[in-house]
Amino acid sequence: MTRSTYKAMQVTRPGALELVERDTPTPGDGEVLIEIQACGICGADAGAIEGLEAGLQFPRTPGHEVVGRIVALGAGVLGHWRVGQRVGVGRLGGHCNACEQCRRGHFNLCSDQPVMGSSQDGGYAQMMIARATGLVAIPDELSAVQAAPLLCAGIATFNALRKSGAQAGDLVAIQGIGGLGHLAVQYAWRMGFKVVAVGRGADIAKDVLALGAYHYIDTHVEDPVARLKEMGGAQVILTTITDSAAASSLMPALAPQGRLLIVGVGRQPLSIMPGALVGGERSVQGAITGTPFESERTLDFSVMTDVRALIETRPMEEAWDAYQKVKSGQVKFRMVLTMND
Repeated sequence: MTRSTYKAMQVTRPGALELVERDTPTPGDGEVLIEIQACGICGADAGAIEGLEAGLQFPRTPGHEVVGRIVALGAGVLGHWRVGQRVGVGRLGGHCNACEQCRRGHFNLCSDQPVMGSSQDGGYAQMMIARATGLVAIPDELSAVQAAPLLCAGIATFNALRKSGAQAGDLVAIQGIGGLGHLAVQYAWRMGFKVVAVGRGADIAKDVLALGAYHYIDTHVEDPVARLKEMGGAQVILTTITDSAAASSLMPALAPQGRLLIVGVGRQPLSIMPGALVGGERSVQGAITGTPFESERTLDFSVMTDVRALIETRPMEEAWDAYQKVKSGQVKFRMVLTMND
């Protein structure tokens, strides 16, 4: 039996999260109601929590790494979804199946889909409404806590590497060893790349090498461009950071026809000399998470190759403190909220 009310953490004004109790909603046409078991905290949650996003409406419940069970189906829900099934929802809340990009099969580029935790209430809650087109089936081998970060940090890095054009044996550099980067290192190693991690500080060196990096470049000690050039240049540099200046600075470390792949969304423009692109036929490309099918591929690959996020957990009621720890960069490497009755 579905509970009549549920608890949620909501943003009432920029910089304020409060615990509230709400009436349990009924899913509409093409929607499902999910009883949430875990929700990861992502750096992108700052957009809602700190009121940084244009058009944001309060109150808003953040969170877009959501795992739980379906407890109710709305009318018109198609496919194999059923009550009791374990599902997840990532940043993109479900494509519309009607816009131009959907007609082309580019569902992750749909122009009419909710952004979970931003334009629609997300997963810092015990219950959540979601479009059925955004649902991801969760493998039995993954717990809710293990699966949650893979629905954002996992799919973002796995899909970017899969689309990068790099081949087994190529030198691939991962810039930024945090929530995204520590997963990117694992995926890149298991895809057969020669992985070089680029980060700040010696405190994470052992962790990075244990995760699969061939070499760790501490930018406090070494010049990453010079070091990567000594290695022959990177075929792909996957930058997971939001520091646009630091991301731009690695462009000269690309090998000819190399690619700078952006998954970290900075608020400042990239600064790249055209000569660096033209002279060696180098390129810059962005990558936005992926479709629900691609998320399921990410989860399956993670199970098959034993990729897991390194996780800290907190109860939902401690979401503010947990978010502050994420914001400070003190989490190794991902934070997940768990839901209690």
